[in-house]
Amino acid sequence: MVEDHALMRSLVVDAFRQRGFDAVAASSAPDALEQAAAFDPDLLVTDIDLGERPNGVELATILRQRAPHVAVLFLSNLSREAAATHARSTVEGASFVNKSAIESVEELVDAAEAVLADRPVAREQTGSDARARLLSLTAAQLETTRLLAAGLTNAEIARRRGVSVRAVEKSVERVFATLGLTGGERSAPRVAAATLYTATFGDPTTGL
Repeated sequence: MVEDHALMRSLVVDAFRQRGFDAVAASSAPDALEQAAAFDPDLLVTDIDLGERPNGVELATILRQRAPHVAVLFLSNLSREAAATHARSTVEGASFVNKSAIESVEELVDAAEAVLADRPVAREQTGSDARARLLSLTAAQLETTRLLAAGLTNAEIARRRGVSVRAVEKSVERVFATLGLTGGERSAPRVAAATLYTATFGDPTTGL
């Protein structure tokens, strides 16, 4: 959640957490990008006008380049038509909420869940080898893969990274999707991901 007004930011983050989301708050685009590198978000909720550059649209564009799976919901005081045109012409699949039109923060969370349900699906890279796919992971996904390759369970990875098990499960699923790993048994893609990481970077237990 990226919002330069502290009260609004706090209210929205609290509402998301009450609905079971793992949510972090940022007051600016640089702050948001720094947190995203470790948090590996599914959704970006951001005001368009953040009081300084980069603005919300520029932030979403940068984040999408790094993590195409991220859903985007813009907040704005612009008219519905103006906000929609501005956002959608820049960030594919983005949606928006007019701040002055919502009656409760719960409406915003409902809108966010709708955006998540319709978020972009990461396209499998064709013509790229497995190592290239591994190197395309975000920093947080790569760290998850390292810990996975070191033999840690999802719960242990969650404790190590300071996030919920649910967040780790989603991150692992995105890692498998990006690497093109599938299988009826959950252990099969885990073994393949671990093998690929070790072959590319060496001993994954270094630094544990």
